[in-house]
Amino acid sequence: MGQPKISVIVPVLNEEHVIAPTLQVLLSLAPYEIIVVDGGSADGTRQVCEQFGVKVLRSERGRARQMNWGAREATGDLLLFLHADTRLPMSALKDITAALRDKDCPGGRFDVEIDGAHWMFKIIGALINYRSRMTKIATGDQALFVRRAIFETMGGFPDIPLMEDIVFCRVLKHIGPIACLRTRVITSGRRWEREGVWRTIIRMWALKLCYLAGVSPRRLKQYYADTR
Repeated sequence: MGQPKISVIVPVLNEEHVIAPTLQVLLSLAPYEIIVVDGGSADGTRQVCEQFGVKVLRSERGRARQMNWGAREATGDLLLFLHADTRLPMSALKDITAALRDKDCPGGRFDVEIDGAHWMFKIIGALINYRSRMTKIATGDQALFVRRAIFETMGGFPDIPLMEDIVFCRVLKHIGPIACLRTRVITSGRRWEREGVWRTIIRMWALKLCYLAGVSPRRLKQYYADTR
């Protein structure tokens, strides 16, 4: 497919303390375009982003809505969705290009490494990667990427306040073989450090089980605190 034009879309909300390192790495990788979508930050997030010279959009709050808005404004033929506190590996764009030489592959994700000093982080990261490789379902922390045409056919991310990445991947994996890249993105361990490792594990598993049992994502959102 040659060199794809990769549009990187970063949804943000009050991320002034973590967004700079993410943008520094992105700029060094030089993707086709970088689009930051702000959901109404009350801190200096927009100002920090504008200092880096990237395109900053404003949308309604909600990660799914923000990512969909960025995708509508993007002009690349491949979309990469990146959380504000997640840094890409230096080989990221080459790895994506290599994976998508398989014309049947609609998209994929990276392995993840949790940044922090707690001894459990390596184990948690390894389990996330193993589970994702087995199920072909990933979370947003793993930097999801997808062909633009496929994304549009799917109608983008579902407009729900939680689990939008899970629902998206469950549809995507039925379209074609998912690329499970072994190179790792590095994501912040701030949620685990602030809320406690075991408490976070229990809460996340409880939320997923409740979702699978049919509980509405809007109801589950009440029990999912945005940690910043």
